[in-house]
Amino acid sequence: MSDTKTTGGVYRIPPFYYIHVLDQNTNVTRIEVGPKTFVKQDHEKVILGPERMLIIPPRHYCVVENPAIRNKNGQVVTDTNGQIKLLHSDVDIRFAQEPFPLYPGEILKQTITPLKVIEPNCALRLRAVLDFVDDQDQQIRAGDEFLFYGPGTYFPRKEVSVEEQIKAVILKPNEAVRLRAKKEMIDRDDIQRQTGEEWLNRTNGSYLPLAYEEVVSTVQAYVLTDKKALHVRALGTFIDSLKRKRLHGEEWLVYASDTETYIPDVYEEVVGIVSVTILNSRQYCVIVNPIGSDGKPQLGKRKLVKGEKTFFLQPGEKLADGIQDVYVLEEDEGLILRCIESFKEDGKVIRNPGDRWMVRGPKDYIPAVEAAVVLRRKAIPLDVNEGIYVRDVKTGKIRSVIGSTYLLTENEELWEKDLPKQVEQLLLQDPRSFEDKSIASINIPARDKSKVVNYRVPHNACVQIYDYKAKKARIVFGPELVMLGPDEQFTVLNLSGEKPKVPNKIRAICLLLGPEFSSDTVTIESSDHARLSLRLSYNWHFEIKDYSDEREIAKVFSVPDFIGDFCKAVAAKIRGAVASISFDDFHKNSAKIIRTAVFGLNEDKRVNHRLVFSQNNLVLTSIDIQSVEPVDQRTRDALQKSVQLAIE
Repeated sequence: MSDTKTTGGVYRIPPFYYIHVLDQNTNVTRIEVGPKTFVKQDHEKVILGPERMLIIPPRHYCVVENPAIRNKNGQVVTDTNGQIKLLHSDVDIRFAQEPFPLYPGEILKQTITPLKVIEPNCALRLRAVLDFVDDQDQQIRAGDEFLFYGPGTYFPRKEVSVEEQIKAVILKPNEAVRLRAKKEMIDRDDIQRQTGEEWLNRTNGSYLPLAYEEVVSTVQAYVLTDKKALHVRALGTFIDSLKRKRLHGEEWLVYASDTETYIPDVYEEVVGIVSVTILNSRQYCVIVNPIGSDGKPQLGKRKLVKGEKTFFLQPGEKLADGIQDVYVLEEDEGLILRCIESFKEDGKVIRNPGDRWMVRGPKDYIPAVEAAVVLRRKAIPLDVNEGIYVRDVKTGKIRSVIGSTYLLTENEELWEKDLPKQVEQLLLQDPRSFEDKSIASINIPARDKSKVVNYRVPHNACVQIYDYKAKKARIVFGPELVMLGPDEQFTVLNLSGEKPKVPNKIRAICLLLGPEFSSDTVTIESSDHARLSLRLSYNWHFEIKDYSDEREIAKVFSVPDFIGDFCKAVAAKIRGAVASISFDDFHKNSAKIIRTAVFGLNEDKRVNHRLVFSQNNLVLTSIDIQSVEPVDQRTRDALQKSVQLAIE
């Protein structure tokens, strides 16, 4: 720009430049265009310039606001005052042309801008802001939207605004584009669409949505095989791509036999992919709520499917307990079943709800849907000396089965027999173990309580067993194997032990018949008040003359604590005899005095050889004095003096 202003108000305007001059007398602004030399008068004022003219290169444009009004010849129109007339609030879009100035009042709203080039598979979405007639003589109303497709160069016009540039959606094989109508329109397939309506376009290649179409999403196809099916639900009543009418909420499967790939429609919802169910020849399954022949679910019903078979579970169907194996029953096995619903088994036997029955092997068995498997049982092998307790669940009767392989029936179950903890300990001990077991705790191994309790009675011993149901006792002599019945229990003996004897120190279920010996400590006092402690040992045995006489053998258990009983009786006899003699006499003849006191004298005034307790047939055969010890110091001194005199 060259701007030379002299003192006289001379402006030199180069070519392609202009100035705005205000006539202060008339208040009218005019334009002066170079090249020229402008001499400003006193009543004039240059308000703009010199400014360079606007030069629009090819493929460019600009927007001028408030453009000057021109006549048919392209000349600017002025009013009577010489003021240039303007189209106020209007715009004029100007493209490549000769350089031009901006007349007074004109504003450059948008600078020189390159024209927009639209590429292939693209378009501009345009909206009309003013009513106009386009190049094809079509009337366009304000608010209408339309597209300018590429490839091409878009020349803007003042009646149209550019909303956005859209690109075509590239659809590969097995893809579709989901579209939604923004207003009532006709799509590319000449189908009338309502506002908000959605549909799919499955055409492969590029798809450019129309002005009133919007892309919701791209839908991928599901690939179906022989092992997969598609579970679909209808979101409304429509006709699907397979030309079948579907009702709202209806569910169905699409198989590979229908189509290899499936693109769900806008009114379809994919619930999931269903895998094929495969049954081999040794499997079966039960379907709950099966689909009937009319295609409707049979709610509450069950259907049995046996292998070999391959099928898909229909919508609403499910497996009761998954895929199950066929029951293979051996010769010694059985299957207990319970009827749930009335049916005729094998077309012969009628089963009512609640019935129980057993199917015995060897065979393959698949239970009916009206029956439930309660239990699978195997026969219990039993030796001659083994048994089990069996309880009838209908009658409650308990019995023992011994010595044969037994398979429990449908109305039987194993019964567990409980024993007192004391008896459990005694069954594990040696019958000749006489240690004190009343307090000591023994780790009792776990016992199968359903097996018959057995006990080996040793030689020359016996046990008493009481039947609480028959209220009767029986005595078994060894050697013998005792097997308890369901209502029988062992009689536990509580015997005295230690020295001197203390009651209830020995627990036993086996009574030894002897000969055995027992020891005891007895304190005596002579007539001269000498106190001595005698340690005695007795030999004893039970004498049973007739083993067939029940009353005779029952006497053996008539005295619960026979040890304490005969020890007290012998001690009483010894104390009574010693109390009437002096210490010296007892010391000299102690053995004879004790034997005479215990066994007594016969008719010949001789000492008897045994003492019989008639209440339990216990026989005491001998007594041995193991030691004599004084209790107090005075007796100890007297005993020492007597020994010295005997030595001298």
